Amino acid sequence: MSRVDELIAELAPEGVEIKTLGDVGQFVRGNGLQKSDLTDEGAPAIHYGQVHTHYGVWADTTKSFTDPEYAGRLRRAKHGDLVIATTSEDDAAVAKATAWLGESEAAVSGDAYIYRHELDPKYVAYFFGSTMFQDQKARHITGTKVRRVSGDALAKIRIPVPPIEVQREIAGILDKFTRLEAELEAELEARRNQYVHYRRELLDLGVETPLGALGDLARNLDSRRKPVTKGARTSGDIPYYGASGVVDYVSGYIFDGDYLLVSEDGANLLARSTPIAFSITGKTWVNNHAHVLEFETYAERRFVEIYLNSIDLAPFVSGAAQPKLNKANLNRIPVPNPPIEEKQRIVALLDKFDTLVNDLSVGLPAEITARRKQYAFYRDKLLAIGEAAA
Repeated sequence: MSRVDELIAELAPEGVEIKTLGDVGQFVRGNGLQKSDLTDEGAPAIHYGQVHTHYGVWADTTKSFTDPEYAGRLRRAKHGDLVIATTSEDDAAVAKATAWLGESEAAVSGDAYIYRHELDPKYVAYFFGSTMFQDQKARHITGTKVRRVSGDALAKIRIPVPPIEVQREIAGILDKFTRLEAELEAELEARRNQYVHYRRELLDLGVETPLGALGDLARNLDSRRKPVTKGARTSGDIPYYGASGVVDYVSGYIFDGDYLLVSEDGANLLARSTPIAFSITGKTWVNNHAHVLEFETYAERRFVEIYLNSIDLAPFVSGAAQPKLNKANLNRIPVPNPPIEEKQRIVALLDKFDTLVNDLSVGLPAEITARRKQYAFYRDKLLAIGEAAA
């Protein structure tokens, strides 16, 4: 028998009661705070977007602050309250919650709710991530492009309410999973930084290494691209590529082989939110938002892919509102052109490192994936304690 079972048997021998979130707390909508109001110092402040991008299950310090006088006029989360982001374009992310455990009150923006409750803060925050919560929440989501859920709807969601000792025990168990995942994520980030370091070192080939224009090192196949509007595509299992990767699957193909795609337009040309260059293989369809390059060998193609993803392309990109890397500018990008044996050596070393930090089937990425599945399993199991009683 687990410690949770022992506590339930001792403290709730007749079963765990299930109540609505409205029975054990109240939802207060945030107000006023905009991104433009955020500062680097002052009174603690939480913008709803930061709940999605920055905060985890709980937090005791804020990423941002605001003017203390202004914060005094806003609704604020107290120690133990939840801060809930109630809008998103992704259904799974709607109502993502963070337990505020800071000593000071934190001003909260609109498009967020403060949940003031009688429960253990971490326990209820973990519940907001559970399958039990997500299944109930799905019935209350409204909106088209922007999806949202109201405080009145959240108040109807049912939650197991065991004795506070049981809530704390469950939160403590899940904290251990969270800490382990955070440690693995930190190690993976260190490995990625290490990869960037070695990539920079290996690509620093010295002034004696000749440079070649990209247009002379690869065969450009842009003329074979065929954009097809979404409504005119026939669904299938052939990947249809655009500037940043696969955008659809179609029934036909125009390329069959190994190629390097380079983004022709899109924000990633400058922001680099996704790789500028990526390899494709097999039967594929490519629209006119990605250049198509063909090389004689894998080492040559992969070397150019690694190099393009390591440099600043701003000098070759035109336009600001709509950045574009046209064919002429692509062709004139200077690329180090060492002997093929050196390219093979560099590619082999970096491919091994890349596998360790990015391949989801091996190494740290695989371990993190396994830990997340284990965490989700135990979270749902622990938080389903009231279902039998219900």
